[in-house]
Amino acid sequence: MQYEIKGTPMPVVICTLDAGEQMKTEGGGMSWMSDGLTMQTTTSGGIGKALGRAFSGDKMFQNIYTANSNGQFIAFASSFVGDILALDVAPGQEYICQKSAFLASTMGVNMSVYFKKSLKTGLFGGEGFIMQKFDGQGKLFIEIDGTAIKYNLAAGEKLVMETGRLVMMSSTCTLDTKTIKGAKNIFLGGEGLFNTVVTGPGEVIVQSMPAAKMADALSKYIVPKSSGGGIQFGGN
Repeated sequence: MQYEIKGTPMPVVICTLDAGEQMKTEGGGMSWMSDGLTMQTTTSGGIGKALGRAFSGDKMFQNIYTANSNGQFIAFASSFVGDILALDVAPGQEYICQKSAFLASTMGVNMSVYFKKSLKTGLFGGEGFIMQKFDGQGKLFIEIDGTAIKYNLAAGEKLVMETGRLVMMSSTCTLDTKTIKGAKNIFLGGEGLFNTVVTGPGEVIVQSMPAAKMADALSKYIVPKSSGGGIQFGGN
């Protein structure tokens, strides 16, 4: 499988397959493709796996696309303004990602539910109790809100971030929350009550504009109409 990631700020990954090669994505994930591919809808591991994907923010069913001849192509487009990243998944090289990060992958990549063990981290970490875990062997494509910034943390090295900024971390990293100290910092600093803390060793990717933060920024310009239904956009 060969691939090319094209476009900004709404990127698309175009994968070119040889005969017999396969790609999988969530239901509705295919954007366009050549005529020489066949699709099969599946639970991809049974109803238990399908329910796990639903809990992790993905759709229950996945579509598998198989190339009938060499040179067939299939495109998977981002659903939000941001980046698409290609990750190499292998034994000992597993990743934990935010909910709904999965875009597409080769067949050897497995997705499962990752439950946060800490109650505080699940409630206040900004990513919820459930994330997506990817293992196996193959190529994985994930979506990122805004621009992706990558860090490689040494053992014991910490990265502190605003809640909701974490996209992905290696499975060797640990995730926790940190309470911001000082009443003035909490109420006047604008950073809320908690920060997310990732501790290495491993790779970490953060995103410049989480979808929830963009929605909040845009909400001030959306004004309900004084009469009738619908909304209208207003200026400052």
